[in-house]
Amino acid sequence: MCGFVGFTNYIKDNGETLHKMMDRIVHRGPDSSGAFIDEDIALGFRRLSIIDLNDGDQPMFNEDKSLVLVFNGEIYNFKDLRAELINAGHIFSNNSDSEVLLHGFEEWGEDIVNRLRGMFAFVIFNRKDKSIFAARDIFGIKPFYYTFMGESFIFGSEIKAFLEHPEFKKELNEDALAHYLSFQYSALEETFFKNVFKLQPAHFFTFKDGEMKKVRYWKPDFNETEGVLDYFADLTDKAVRESVEAHKIADVEVGSFLSSGIDSSYIAEAAKVDKTFTVGFESPDGDRYNEIGFAKDFANTIGVENISKVITPKEYWETFPLIQYHMDEPLADPAAIALYFVSRLASEKVKVVMSGEGADELFGGYRIYQEPLTLTLYDKLPFAIRKIIGKICSYLPQKHGINYLVRRGKTIEERFIGNANIFSVKERNSILKSEIAKNAVSPSLVCKRFYDEVKNKDTITKMQYLDINMWLMGDILLKADKTSMANSLELRVPFLDKKVMEFASTIPLNCRVNTVTTKLALRKAAERTLPKRTATKDKLGFPVPIRVWLKEDEYYERVKNIFESDAAKKYFETDKLVALLNNHREGKADLSRKIWTVYTFLVWYNQFFEV
Repeated sequence: MCGFVGFTNYIKDNGETLHKMMDRIVHRGPDSSGAFIDEDIALGFRRLSIIDLNDGDQPMFNEDKSLVLVFNGEIYNFKDLRAELINAGHIFSNNSDSEVLLHGFEEWGEDIVNRLRGMFAFVIFNRKDKSIFAARDIFGIKPFYYTFMGESFIFGSEIKAFLEHPEFKKELNEDALAHYLSFQYSALEETFFKNVFKLQPAHFFTFKDGEMKKVRYWKPDFNETEGVLDYFADLTDKAVRESVEAHKIADVEVGSFLSSGIDSSYIAEAAKVDKTFTVGFESPDGDRYNEIGFAKDFANTIGVENISKVITPKEYWETFPLIQYHMDEPLADPAAIALYFVSRLASEKVKVVMSGEGADELFGGYRIYQEPLTLTLYDKLPFAIRKIIGKICSYLPQKHGINYLVRRGKTIEERFIGNANIFSVKERNSILKSEIAKNAVSPSLVCKRFYDEVKNKDTITKMQYLDINMWLMGDILLKADKTSMANSLELRVPFLDKKVMEFASTIPLNCRVNTVTTKLALRKAAERTLPKRTATKDKLGFPVPIRVWLKEDEYYERVKNIFESDAAKKYFETDKLVALLNNHREGKADLSRKIWTVYTFLVWYNQFFEV
């Protein structure tokens, strides 16, 4: 697990610029560094040593030094690929998974991406024809950003490194802000930095003679088969345990995160790690936001050590700006801060941890996936009538019953944009400055291309497909990568594995979700080795008491001050922001998620644009 940066075309002080860029991401690789510079390209690398500790340094070359590689991630099937390549006549100089990419590219060209099992973002520069080949893993576990500025093509693992390049122009992308208020994360291919883009998951590109050609090499493909729950539970257990074994490959100790739910518990038990890590929060509500006791009981049950920490409100709020700096783009998921602290805790003991991200998207775990199954008498009304009623209700003050009528008057493509839907279009337009609001399109249009790919699937599969393509990368994996790497910790996600996905896509709907519970096949599989209360427990993750803290004087004033700041006045109608905060404090409605979304953006903005 590492980080890389690079840029094309000669600039004055190439080496100095490259090393400044590398210093910006030293947290991704504190163990060693390396650089390659010629008249065409500069490549920099920071290494966190996990496999082949002595000989895996980068940039790495093939035998004749015509290819140069920088690579972030892990290839879990590298030993099999290495054996195949040796049989084909390739000569290896070390035992790292990195060298497999070089020889694999020599042997298979672009098709190498279809042979890889792992998490990765990498760049291969061909010194003979001056071309660049780069790729990102199928889920987007590892980040890849790029931009064209001046005469340079700049790329790397984190946007903050680009700030050191003399041709980089820092400008806020206001389109990203409008959509962020709905999604709670950066939902567009173009990032919050104008003209800086994310290479999308399951994509590779070639860059030569100033032209980029992007290709999507994989798509999730749900082709459900038929079968009974026990049958799919058997196959689930087999797939998960095989993936966990593949993800354990390392030359250092591997630990595991542990909340109180099924996903991380299943991984921890299957991995047979020695150490697990848990965090909870101080809160006036007592143990509602602290699952350490539950996690410790489970750890005792499976015979592993649990190391825990209680996060104080002071720690949470004071560390928050640093965390938003590490994110590169604002992310309003309160659990990101919990993930940062548990990563910091784990990094004191191990260099690699496993975690349970991805189980909900692949196996149907979110409770909102049950919504299409919970039909009422109202749903028997013709959709045309429900649509008219919903339209009328959309102009009324938002309350629980009103919101229900609005949602039931929309198709799934209109109402579901993922697991977070913070501000409606009407709400976001009311708090944004008018010139920003008028240019913003509906969030459903951002989702449309993915819905179009599964237009013949059932409603729940459509929801899962959208989450795999948007929510997973934009929220779940962004915070997983950035918070762990901020603490020089490698985080592995065994559920997000090519083979697990191939199997999960065959699970029929009745073995994924029903009106009683979610993740049916996964829960049934877990019940065989986990206590029933763990296997059946609702998803909580690391719950955070934002709702409670925002009513306390200290944190109310902190948020109010930034809501009235000059930065806020550039983009928002600040009187409406303060009204949100006051209405929450007075108990008129739980507006904590809306408040936190705006607050997060402003904190992030101050880190990058007010310095």
